[in-house]
Amino acid sequence: MKDTRVVADAGTAQTRHAHQLRRLAGTGLGATLVAMVATTLVAAIARAAGVSLEIPEGGETIPLPGVAVMTGFFSVVGVVIAAALRRRSTRPADRFVRTTVALTALSFVPPFLVDASTATITTLLGLHLVAATVMIPTLARSLRALSEARPSPPSPPRTARRGSRPGR
Repeated sequence: MKDTRVVADAGTAQTRHAHQLRRLAGTGLGATLVAMVATTLVAAIARAAGVSLEIPEGGETIPLPGVAVMTGFFSVVGVVIAAALRRRSTRPADRFVRTTVALTALSFVPPFLVDASTATITTLLGLHLVAATVMIPTLARSLRALSEARPSPPSPPRTARRGSRPGR
């Protein structure tokens, strides 16, 4: 006689994983849109206040849509990292926070490598913080909720040993 529970459990686990991945991706993409709007708004306010966002090497000014695109791209990278940690880590939220805080700290280096004004450097650092402030807590919260919803593996059925009686 075949035990069909094993096949049913595997199918249920795959369905649950796919649902949780879609939920994480949906939350992440929503947070990505919020981060894109927030960073673009901060960049627009900075530009209105007189910050040029000009990178002297090449004389290029960072356009507002460029701020949105870069925020969107790296935010999606964060969602991919969250999904990978969700699948491979026993504590995905903690690992995600440590990883993304370290990556955010590394993202502070490039603005100092160009010969931009102090106002432009400060604005760029602020934009990194705005995006991180939206993305990291949102995805960490989602990972924690999904981890709590993750069922523990089933324990093996208990069988009585021969010759043992209850109460002895």
